[in-house]
Amino acid sequence: MAKKLMKGCEAIAEAAIQAGCRFFFGYPITPQNDIPEYMSRRMPQVGGCFLQAESELAAINMVYGAGGAGARAMTSSSSPGISLKQEGISTCAAAEVPCVIVNMMRGGPGLGNIQASQGDYFQACKGGGHGDYRCVVYAPSSIQETCDLMPRAFDTADKYRTPVIILADGLIGQMMEPVELKMNPNPTMPEKPWACQGWDPKGDRPRAVINSLYIETEILDDLMTRLNARYDEIRKNEIMVEKYKTEGAEFVLCAYGTVARVCKAAVRILEEKGVKCGLVRPITLWPFPSKDVHDVIAQESVQGALTVEISNGQMVEDIRLAVNGEKPVEFMGKGGSIIPTAEEIADRVMEIMRRA
Repeated sequence: MAKKLMKGCEAIAEAAIQAGCRFFFGYPITPQNDIPEYMSRRMPQVGGCFLQAESELAAINMVYGAGGAGARAMTSSSSPGISLKQEGISTCAAAEVPCVIVNMMRGGPGLGNIQASQGDYFQACKGGGHGDYRCVVYAPSSIQETCDLMPRAFDTADKYRTPVIILADGLIGQMMEPVELKMNPNPTMPEKPWACQGWDPKGDRPRAVINSLYIETEILDDLMTRLNARYDEIRKNEIMVEKYKTEGAEFVLCAYGTVARVCKAAVRILEEKGVKCGLVRPITLWPFPSKDVHDVIAQESVQGALTVEISNGQMVEDIRLAVNGEKPVEFMGKGGSIIPTAEEIADRVMEIMRRA
């Protein structure tokens, strides 16, 4: 299939449609506005439903309703809007309702700015809303990878009956790249006997109930035990990570999303300076690829590691936990949507190695 030049947000929306998403509920906020705009045009063409909700809170609760009825449902927003959706995401997790949430991160906190950021890592990976729950979190580094991850996101949501987050910085949403989309007019949907799709008391299908309220402690404990067992399965089966030139590396960069692409350029600059450098890039931020990160950085040849983020430092905590003090891990980044250049990253690595 020929590639097509597409803007990130529009490609993401089309990939969701090809994955079987037929219900989209959202609310405008930069830099993800192109997603609902695209969905408003395409959903009627495929027999789906686009609805601009009156608020972010309403949008996520509409997703809860459509997902609870068995449909593939999605919402998207940018950082402050995702904050407003947190109670609904927690409710979807408790009620075991699958859904996909796209966050095109912008600078913050508060209203912040409308530039790219990675300041929502903690929010996405450490809970976000209240209660003991998890969301699977994918962090693509290109528009093509985002499109490839979209069907996986819906499949994972359905398989484990859990919310799934696509966590991308605003650059991915606003840039244009050639992408190849797998056009699938009739994607196969999994059976969902648990979904609320009407009940015939004379039929074979048991009555379905979607609920997140558990007054009795024993019943709530049963739910949490079930969810925790499911999260263990996700940790076992769904980890994704890229290792770029890490075999026998002297130094390792750690990054995700757009900044990982800048790090690859820094790797090439360092090679020209005679430094064998590699990059480890988590694609699933949760479950986090702790063992992979550890094994790369703990190599005997590695002198140290540098985590690069468009934030004041969030993923670096998980990198350090994975390495467990076996090698020094330093951080480079700023929280004001300032992206370091490849040359700046390479210079920082050279400085660290001189000190070492």
